[in-house]
Amino acid sequence: MDVLAGLLEGPRARGAFMIRACFDPPWSVRIADEAPLSVMIMVRGTAWIVPDSGEPQLIRPGDVAVARGPDHYTVADEQDTPPRAEIRPGERCVPLDGTPIGRYRDLGLRTWGETLDGGAEMLIGTYQAHGEITGRLLDALPPLLVLPTEVWDCPLTPLLADEIAKDEPGQDVVLDRLLDLLMIATLRAWFSRPEAEAPAWYRAMGDPVVGQALRLLQDDPAHPWTIAALAAKAGVSRAALARRFTELVGEPPMAYLTGWRLALAADLLRDSGQTIAAIARRVGYGSAFALSSAFKRVYGVSPQEHRSRVA
Repeated sequence: MDVLAGLLEGPRARGAFMIRACFDPPWSVRIADEAPLSVMIMVRGTAWIVPDSGEPQLIRPGDVAVARGPDHYTVADEQDTPPRAEIRPGERCVPLDGTPIGRYRDLGLRTWGETLDGGAEMLIGTYQAHGEITGRLLDALPPLLVLPTEVWDCPLTPLLADEIAKDEPGQDVVLDRLLDLLMIATLRAWFSRPEAEAPAWYRAMGDPVVGQALRLLQDDPAHPWTIAALAAKAGVSRAALARRFTELVGEPPMAYLTGWRLALAADLLRDSGQTIAAIARRVGYGSAFALSSAFKRVYGVSPQEHRSRVA
């Protein structure tokens, strides 16, 4: 498995929150739902995304933005327009303008806002549970990223705009899979950009020595790797590999391997019905007990507790 595939295989939407939002200026909505990840596509008009901490970003028609939770932010026609409503956990909308119903309301199937022919239209997809997005992916992303249409023309926008308005059998599943495709395509485009704040291990893949060691660990985590075995494969001494790996990745090879194995185990606990013993063997632990001990030390819960939480 190449490193990018390993990073992007995580999105698995289940009953994702998908809407078309339409507004007329002035408009402003505060997002405090604490969802792990949301993607926004500007269809018509412009919008400012104003994080509680960080620089505001302007998005124009065709631009795609991804916001990482649980940080709060405001989406508005102008940076200083006060919020008229707040989206809270559970996608609950609370009016903030003092009216009993609020300025914004349901406008039809998966459509929300002020008016269908408003000057601003945005498509929004939200992963609602942390189990749908791997921690490895979230850790690799900035709190807010924007891909302008000048650098990436999203091919899925017309399809998503068409499907979000349909009410057909299995439509929720179709939208879940479209959101996954959109997220993966967006992130693949983002990581190809020079301004992408990729994690250290991702950047280290370009190093001839450390990159080779990383690929070995990624491709076969169940192998009983040692520093000596990795160094021999990379054609350097153990000391040279350990020093360069730690310098570029930020942690020693065996510590990275432990984190990778446990991240894979967390994904398998979420997405498969395999026993803990079977998962332990797949990721390089000799027994369910050995995996459970390491897993609880890092994640704070047992594998079974983790599986129950993300089910």
